Amino acid sequence: MPHPTNPIDEPPYALTDPHHMLGAYLDYFRTVVPDKLDGLSERELRTSRLPSGWTPLELLHHLTHVERRWLRWGFLGEGVDEPWGDRGPDDRWRVPEGMSPDEVLARYEEQCAWSRAAVAGVPLERRAATGGRFATEAEAPTLGWILFHLLQEYARHAGQLDVVRELADGRVGE
Repeated sequence: MPHPTNPIDEPPYALTDPHHMLGAYLDYFRTVVPDKLDGLSERELRTSRLPSGWTPLELLHHLTHVERRWLRWGFLGEGVDEPWGDRGPDDRWRVPEGMSPDEVLARYEEQCAWSRAAVAGVPLERRAATGGRFATEAEAPTLGWILFHLLQEYARHAGQLDVVRELADGRVGE
């Protein structure tokens, strides 16, 4: 039986500030997800091994849009082109035709860097702006809620990728 590999260390135990802890764990999972895809062929990246039909590359593209939806469009209230651009006409995740795995990864990394910078030093209790994803102040969650939501989404998807990777080539995660 293969041994689990996890070359990425979790954030330090000494973290106590909630903002730093959320940021550190988000960065941890932002690294874990592409690491789980590393070494898969383009064919494997574009192949689904699950009844739901999503592929590892589609999941990475989805997470790029998740970051955009929650932080650019959601928290900052910025207008974004195609906030649901990770979904096709059948409401399934998709990667635009002709987009290479390297391009999907580069866009993901660029969005993660932007997201990290956008929330640096912003108080967790600050509410999201209105006018983007949220029409009213009553709908607008706090930054802390948004970051925690992103964290749980990353954790869930990282676990799904553990299963997909094991089915693809036997590599197991943590």
